[in-house]
Amino acid sequence: MVNAYEMAGKRNIQKMTPQDLDDVLSIEMSPSLTPWSPNMFIAEMQNPFAYCFVMKREDGSKPSVIGFICFRNVTEESELLNIGVHPDYRQVGLGRELMQFYIDFCCPLRIKTFYLEVNASNQAAIHLYQYFSYQSFGVRKKFYHGKFDALLMMKRV
Repeated sequence: MVNAYEMAGKRNIQKMTPQDLDDVLSIEMSPSLTPWSPNMFIAEMQNPFAYCFVMKREDGSKPSVIGFICFRNVTEESELLNIGVHPDYRQVGLGRELMQFYIDFCCPLRIKTFYLEVNASNQAAIHLYQYFSYQSFGVRKKFYHGKFDALLMMKRV
């Protein structure tokens, strides 16, 4: 039996382009309480402090974009802004690959502190971030739609 990780096949991570937006938006709309608009992605791609990457299948099958990650670096700090994995490929380690890419990308840039916020009820995401040694340092009450708390997390290296 083939699992989603094997179905993802050979993949690579590359800089996000406007041509990737349709695939990225289809991923973004599925799980998010506060999905980004196309203009938000474009603004981050144009921001000199921001980095946006996509994970693509190399075999040419659809969907070609199966994950993405966006973050912003300023001096020795980085903030994870957005991460997503296609619904057909969740819970098989692709989010972990994207996070490892993020940390590996930032280390040569001398990033010392990593920040993020996550819906406090998103246990899968919290577990992923804890795997990478993020720790909670605060809560923004009713941050998402006035209903859901945002958990603030940080990692120091």
